Amino acid sequence: MDDVRSVRVLVSGLVQGVGFRWCTLRQADALGLTGWVRNLPSGDVEVFAQGSADAVGELVAWLREGPGFSRVTGVRVREAPRRPGPGGFTVR
Repeated sequence: MDDVRSVRVLVSGLVQGVGFRWCTLRQADALGLTGWVRNLPSGDVEVFAQGSADAVGELVAWLREGPGFSRVTGVRVREAPRRPGPGGFTVR
């Protein structure tokens, strides 16, 4: 896959306790991405996503809105090194 993109995303706001990780998992799976999502002690959510550049871009756009009960106030995206490994997207 020549157009593979890997990103780490930090999402701030009301993003814990509202189903954010599980909705992110469903979005990533639907887009065919690999990676993970986890809650941070700070109250933020961190996402590592890898896949086609278009699919990663779609996930990042979705993260800016989040699921219905969330309230996203900030999204920081940075490119990340490509990671080989098993496919799939997980909640940590």
